[in-house]
Amino acid sequence: MSIRTVGVEEEFHIVDRRTGRLSPAGTELLAELPAVGFTGEAKEASIETNSEPHLELADLRADLIRSRTLLGRAAEKIGVAVIASGTAPLMDLADSPQAAGDRYAAIKRDYALVAEEQVVCGLHVHVGIEDRDVAARAMSWISPHLPTLLALSASSPYWLGDDTGYASWRNMLWQRWPSAGPADNFGSAQEYDAMLEGMVRSRVILDIGMHYQDLRLSSHVPTLEMRICDACPDVDTSVLIAVLFRALVERGVRAAKSGERPPQHSQAWLRAATWRAARSGLEGLLIDPTTMATDSARTVIWQLIEELMPDLVASGDLAFVRTVARRMLDEGSSAAQQLRVQNPSPRAAVDLLRAQTLTFPDLPSALQKPRTTTSDPVDQDRATDAPTLVA
Repeated sequence: MSIRTVGVEEEFHIVDRRTGRLSPAGTELLAELPAVGFTGEAKEASIETNSEPHLELADLRADLIRSRTLLGRAAEKIGVAVIASGTAPLMDLADSPQAAGDRYAAIKRDYALVAEEQVVCGLHVHVGIEDRDVAARAMSWISPHLPTLLALSASSPYWLGDDTGYASWRNMLWQRWPSAGPADNFGSAQEYDAMLEGMVRSRVILDIGMHYQDLRLSSHVPTLEMRICDACPDVDTSVLIAVLFRALVERGVRAAKSGERPPQHSQAWLRAATWRAARSGLEGLLIDPTTMATDSARTVIWQLIEELMPDLVASGDLAFVRTVARRMLDEGSSAAQQLRVQNPSPRAAVDLLRAQTLTFPDLPSALQKPRTTTSDPVDQDRATDAPTLVA
């Protein structure tokens, strides 16, 4: 079985080192960074890193650590810091002005408060696939599982300094765009392109770059792109989500090529599952995409890993996935961690996120070696680590 490349885009908030508030230093920070691998964003208080495409998990992880390290050093040089999280815990809208440029000005004019309040950072994952027809058809198998990845990433409980009661308030903000939400079912790339062209023609979106659905065909590289997740302070969470998404794509591609009838999940159900994940993160119930019934996050996540085990074994990612997933389920989502620091407050959450964003534990040598058998089944984890809870 051939292994597909995977690449990651990570977005970061820029914060004042003294106050913890957002700092509109994006242009200044970008000038301190290499020309390749770093880009500005729609808001001056955020910045994005772009990895190379990689086959090996360890190489992807090293790439993300390198980018974060360079970003942290550059930020320190100009007196700011960076945090990876869906929203910034401590901010006002005035702290994050729109970036310069005619396109951004047009977006601000046409989308008004939706654009003004788009002060969010996400994690985007690209998996290589040359055949656009197959990629378009494969979406139907992938989409039902994306809310589970959102729950793993949930890192945005705060908005404008207040606890929202949501693990991912970023997702709630994101859903307001007219082109956001779960991807449709497509029978071909032609159907996908016709949908996109129609949205541009109707002027619902200004251009194809404003197609914001959770899953899309990249407009500039031969990849399938996942966009549902919050930015993750823990680099291993980003890697975990990336390799789970790669396995989902691999499985979806096989199903699409086989001619198998795609699963029939309505947009209403997919939106409901996404809302549930944004509300609960890892601390409550998720919707099981196989039954559309609620179950504990622990059970839904271990079930997904079990379903993807053949592809995770083939890519050598299974040991890493199991180790990081177990740790995350024990420690809780980033959102929960932010809310349970000593003397919880938005400022305390900023301090936690600053430390986590630039902390990189060594990758145990056992997790760097590809697994060649399934002799250590995920079923064993489900028996010991994933008891089914009453919904």
